[in-house]
Amino acid sequence: MSAAKERSVSAAGGQADTQDPAAGQGGGRLERFRVAKAREIAALKERSRPFVPYGGPRPGFGQVLTKFGSGSLAVIAEFKQASPSQGAICSSLTVEEVACAYAGHGASALSILTEEAYFAGRLEYLTRARRALDKGGFASMPLLRKDFLFDPLQIEATAETPASAFLLIVRLTPDVQELRTLRELGARHGLEAVVEVFDAEDLELARSSGARLIQVNARDLENLAVDRQACLALKRAAGERRDEVWIAASGMDRHEHLCAAKDAGYAAALVGTALMRNGTPGESLAALLQGPRPDRGSSAE
Repeated sequence: MSAAKERSVSAAGGQADTQDPAAGQGGGRLERFRVAKAREIAALKERSRPFVPYGGPRPGFGQVLTKFGSGSLAVIAEFKQASPSQGAICSSLTVEEVACAYAGHGASALSILTEEAYFAGRLEYLTRARRALDKGGFASMPLLRKDFLFDPLQIEATAETPASAFLLIVRLTPDVQELRTLRELGARHGLEAVVEVFDAEDLELARSSGARLIQVNARDLENLAVDRQACLALKRAAGERRDEVWIAASGMDRHEHLCAAKDAGYAAALVGTALMRNGTPGESLAALLQGPRPDRGSSAE
């Protein structure tokens, strides 16, 4: 058993607080998410009809994250109605409304949460968002399926949607060959894999699997605290590799956080809660991208 596997299995043995769906050890929390997907995977195994991949275009995901070059950081804006750490965030807006608001206020790509038990998501949100974006004149906006994906059938189901990319979490599949198999299965359907890591050990596995889109989650799985400095330090220590695109996730809720991520070498940041919680996702995204407005009372230099 690899060191990463030993760590994952050991962490999964930690006891969770039964009154808090977000409590417990990091592996235990991920294991709870894995268990929550059991019914979905069982249904996929029992379905009699074949999987039919989406026939429409899938706008490139990775390429839009690097369109600014050395300029501004790209933002992947997320439709997120709830989370284990925050509870209910915003349930008053439809995915159609939020997708178009993001697209009209500077998002480079959209992340759509589809996990139902803890994040109030639905797989159909991808199709609904795509239709709304196409109707609104945002046909080039790519979509990321954000969920806990670790079974090949989940990738086949993702391929039936208009998603351009899907999330893989190293600690859910801490095996190089498993990661590679899932990533390559998606690639055969024109899907790009965003591979999420938390530390240098995860990163080694991700790179060994051939991952090109690397997302660093700044949220500590054991206590849900966000450590942006660790997120930045991991990118600086990792150095540059050709064709890699790095995404900073969790806690990127202020303009200076985006600037710091860009300076560290990130191409993009994924932002959800900070944009959704006030019920004005488009305006919140615009404010995040623009930064604080100068004091009108100060004189120009």
